[in-house]
Amino acid sequence: MANYRYQIRTSGGQVQQGVISADSATSAASILRAQGAHVLALTQQATGVDTAGLMAKLKDLNAGQPTQKHVLDFTTQLAVMIRAGINLRSALEGIAEQTQHVTFRKVVNQLRNDVDGGLPFSAALAKHPKLFNPLYLNMVRASEMSGGFSRMLDRIAGYITQQLETKKMVMGAAIYPAIIGTLAVGVTVFLLTFVLPKFAGVFEGKEHVLPWATKFLMGLSAFMVKNWYILLAGAAAVGGCAFAFLRTEVGSFWMDKMKLTIPILRTMFRSLYISRSLQTMGQLINAGVPMLDTLAITGDISGNVLFKGMWRKVHTSVKQGKKICQPLMKETVLPRAVIQMISAGEESGKLGEVLDEISAFYARQLKDNIKAVTGMIEPIMILAMGTVVGFIAMAIILPIFKMSQLVK
Repeated sequence: MANYRYQIRTSGGQVQQGVISADSATSAASILRAQGAHVLALTQQATGVDTAGLMAKLKDLNAGQPTQKHVLDFTTQLAVMIRAGINLRSALEGIAEQTQHVTFRKVVNQLRNDVDGGLPFSAALAKHPKLFNPLYLNMVRASEMSGGFSRMLDRIAGYITQQLETKKMVMGAAIYPAIIGTLAVGVTVFLLTFVLPKFAGVFEGKEHVLPWATKFLMGLSAFMVKNWYILLAGAAAVGGCAFAFLRTEVGSFWMDKMKLTIPILRTMFRSLYISRSLQTMGQLINAGVPMLDTLAITGDISGNVLFKGMWRKVHTSVKQGKKICQPLMKETVLPRAVIQMISAGEESGKLGEVLDEISAFYARQLKDNIKAVTGMIEPIMILAMGTVVGFIAMAIILPIFKMSQLVK
């Protein structure tokens, strides 16, 4: 049981406030409505001194800009409160009171003020494009015209949840190789700049008996120690140039093409982009969003320049009165089987359902692909790290053994 602070309007027109205990906000609203009252606001009341909550609040104050996790929590809470019979203005006010993230609280308060000013909710959301993407706006706009606002919010929350889970899986798959790669570079630099220089005095004057590998590493070590600041500046410059290049249109195209070309990674990224594109398209179609708007939004959210270009071609073709599958037949980024299923769904009038099924299949395939890619990359990275470290170790040990034999 939790305590909820409520504000109601009685049958006599009086506004009253108080606290009620219930299992959930929905139950509390039902109890109040059963008493003949109209619920104006309903918020959960905090109990006791919550040290963890205080620390979390302090952390959120320094958390910077709101994220999609905040948008997900907002959407879920709004759906529950609307379903409980609370009007939109009061629901936004209640959510703002509970939101700990200062910046996002300001966003919610602005949404409430815009709704109070007579703006449609979708128009109020459109003022915050960094938080509420075109899919979110169009699905809300569709529900405003057709009804079922709370159900649409549940669908949006489900979509955001799946996208966040997918992003988490992909990022998780990249963390381990990144750690191993960083360790490999760090260990190599440490051996070359701190360990090998200590052997310079031992090998001095005996260069004629040293193997080529030892000579090479000793020369590389001396160069790194002497010019470390130049190398550091050069690495920073190369990294900066690479980052700037990838932010250009050419660099973005090159990177997105490489993701779909590299043998180990292309299956994983292909599943990611297909799942994201078709899930977005299916959600918008099922929400009643016009097809041209659906195709434009799908291209923008796909996450890959090649997929974005494909959906733009489809948009142009559909605008000319053609079917979706016609321009897709000329594309190579989608498997032929997927195009055939899209064509079947288009012919049967169940395109939204077909797209949901295809996206769900590729979402499951993405999980399997991530496991497979991670399983392949881990031993490759470990083998590469072991080879580099072993090469350096042998370059140090072999000449010592050789010199000891000459002494004997």
